[in-house]
Amino acid sequence: DVVVASEKARFGLSEVKIGLVPAAISPYVIRRIGEAQARRYFLTGERISAERALEIGLVNEVVPAEELRKRGREMANLLLSSGPRAMASCKELLFKVPGMSLEEAKEFTARMIAELRVSQEGQEGMAAFLEKRPPRWAIKMDSDEVS
Repeated sequence: DVVVASEKARFGLSEVKIGLVPAAISPYVIRRIGEAQARRYFLTGERISAERALEIGLVNEVVPAEELRKRGREMANLLLSSGPRAMASCKELLFKVPGMSLEEAKEFTARMIAELRVSQEGQEGMAAFLEKRPPRWAIKMDSDEVS
């Protein structure tokens, strides 16, 4: 979903070098970097730098190696501050909407927002916003637990 990489990281889809294909990961990689880039790296097995991975959309952010753990914790805490059901719905939306017509997408997203608004999570989120306090999600980890 969100990928933070060390500037020292290297990436490769090298299965072709041993007579195989990156089958298990291919649906995710193709969606993430597009068919043209996937074609190149699937067929060549080239290894790429973190900066190149950022350029093609394989990673979202590149940080100095010594800051990776800190940035990972920050990102985890950002994710933990969002509603779990809302995040799951965002992922569903991102997966389904690109394959829909505009009318289907409008209907799907209207139904989704209506369901979320009346959910316990949606009610808590709106109440927290109006009361200017952090929401108390039903499923939550303490930030100390994120390592």
